[in-house]
Amino acid sequence: MVTAERFAQGMTFDQYVKFVGTPENLKREGSFSMPRKDYSDFLRKAFEAARLTDAQREAWQWIVSQPNGPAKVLVISEEWSSDCRRDVPMLARLAAEGGLEMRIFPRDGHKISSLAVPDPKESPNADLMAQFLRRRDGQTFQSIPIAAFYTKSLEHLYTYMEFPQIYRKDRVVSAIRAPKPGESKDDTAKRGLSDFFAFQQTPFFRLYAAAAVDEIIAMLHERLRVGALA
Repeated sequence: MVTAERFAQGMTFDQYVKFVGTPENLKREGSFSMPRKDYSDFLRKAFEAARLTDAQREAWQWIVSQPNGPAKVLVISEEWSSDCRRDVPMLARLAAEGGLEMRIFPRDGHKISSLAVPDPKESPNADLMAQFLRRRDGQTFQSIPIAAFYTKSLEHLYTYMEFPQIYRKDRVVSAIRAPKPGESKDDTAKRGLSDFFAFQQTPFFRLYAAAAVDEIIAMLHERLRVGALA
């Protein structure tokens, strides 16, 4: 459960983008054992470039016009995550198009959490993350981004997690990072990371951002039409 007071403690998208570039954020642990990068300009430009298709916009307007349709979206994010960099600007565009109030919360504290379940001693937002854990193949994950959609009175409608189902990420990323003939282990790691960052600049990455919007709209449509999700 999320109260109005707790929801209000989150950052708007503009506040989050500014936070990403602050010394407070940049001194936190980064991914791949590297210093945290300032992705504020990337996030800002990604939002400016984000657009809904005509079909998405028309369907979204129907969704948000329903009496108990979405009015608020709670997002849990860390900008070191490629999934967050892909989806959070598009989520901000979706919220802006529908007039939703969006609040963003960082997942981690000073260190990137490696735990299956968040520890309140490590993260100030562990209480929120604990409500949206992904369980798969007998394992539990603190997957991000989280985008939890609520009515105006904070009745939960649907939660989007990590990446759209059409993005077979494990297979795609494994192929990108797979060893090539003659590579050393270190060379594979460096080349694989470089190739993965290059992949994030391709049209496929933008396609998955659009697919996330399709998935969110489709699931909320089902929720509002049927009254529940399967």
